Amino acid sequence: MRRNSLTSLAFLLLLSLPFAYSSRAQTADVTASLREVRIEGQKHLSEAQIVAITGLVLGSDVGRADLQAGADKLVQTGLFDKVSYHFETRTGVVVTYHVEESPRVLAYFDNIPWFADSELYDAIRKKLPFFDGTLPEGGGAVDQAAEAIKELIASHGLQVTLQHEVIPNADGDGKIQLFKVEGPSLRIEKLEFSDASLVTSKAVQQHLEEIVGKPYSRMSIDLFLTEAIRPIYLAKGCLHPKLGPPEIRLTGKPEQTLPEQVPVFVPIDPGPVYHWKEVHWTGNATVSEFTLSSAVGLKPGDVADGMKIEAGWDRVREEFAHHGYLDAKVDPVPAFDDSARTVSYSVAIHEGRQYRFGKMVLTGLSPTAEKKLHAAWPIPQGEIFDKTKYEDVLTKLQLHQEQIFGELPLHYESVGHWLQADANTGTVDVLLDFK
Repeated sequence: MRRNSLTSLAFLLLLSLPFAYSSRAQTADVTASLREVRIEGQKHLSEAQIVAITGLVLGSDVGRADLQAGADKLVQTGLFDKVSYHFETRTGVVVTYHVEESPRVLAYFDNIPWFADSELYDAIRKKLPFFDGTLPEGGGAVDQAAEAIKELIASHGLQVTLQHEVIPNADGDGKIQLFKVEGPSLRIEKLEFSDASLVTSKAVQQHLEEIVGKPYSRMSIDLFLTEAIRPIYLAKGCLHPKLGPPEIRLTGKPEQTLPEQVPVFVPIDPGPVYHWKEVHWTGNATVSEFTLSSAVGLKPGDVADGMKIEAGWDRVREEFAHHGYLDAKVDPVPAFDDSARTVSYSVAIHEGRQYRFGKMVLTGLSPTAEKKLHAAWPIPQGEIFDKTKYEDVLTKLQLHQEQIFGELPLHYESVGHWLQADANTGTVDVLLDFK
């Protein structure tokens, strides 16, 4: 649908501009020599790369159909969200294409262990010379990349089926274009690290059970590294650890059949240990800098424990929620001093709307139990909604129900809980479902 609309737009632009020889403009096959192709709006791709995609050749005779075909080729690649153009024909055709490039996502090779990423990149560049490790989410460029990988796999006599799809990145940062194969039943025999300290870590050895023996997948390994290994380094103040990429270290030729159990090696560079220097706050009208800095809990000279830092930002959010700012945003930006091995943060606070308590909606309780819960509810209607008090009630409902219901017999196993905030009225309703 997008290609058709863009193509139509470009065609209408063509019709709105005079061609070189107006006396023959009604003739469909009127042509003139192509003198220049200009590109406007490009960011990642160079003008020469985009011109090459259009297929237009300087000095050749071109007409409307040729210019339109160039626009179609650009759209079909998936590399551009929008394409339009205009042209002049005083001393030959000068066409200008206006482009808006599509967002790119990282090309990720999940379970293609026969080739290093560099080999896969080189294969793709034979079809897409501009390939830089990223691709659009769809379109001809993705299809060409997939075809290049298929040809590389087939050239080594491997019988597998290649698939690709766009999925969320395992580290939570955007999306990736995932390429994976179906066919081989490869499993992870062992996971080794270049950092010997991980070998003696009992916690790491226990976590290895989660990955060893499972089907080989770089996605699974990267997720394991992010969730089980990265926190170990962050807690030591290593805020820039480089984990991987994982490698399969085998001997023999690529076309040889891989063993079903494959050993995986992960190179690790912990990076330097940083210490906490200071934090600066902006945008905090409700909570003082002293309170916010205390919530973070780190003092100058302390090891910059990355896990404590992240927990500190959570406590800052909780502090604002304590004052009814349920939508408060905390935007920390680090500044690293690599010579002194210190880190400082500038934190922008966006408090948002302050909410007041609206009403409480209960399901699954008897009328008597509802009365007791309403009587124990600590926030009067219309008062600032203190999320800390709300969470205290949830704790009592789940662990100490007698503090709310007394000796009233109750039989529930779980309490579903939701906050329904209305930014227009500045009120928040509490919904509790007893099951």
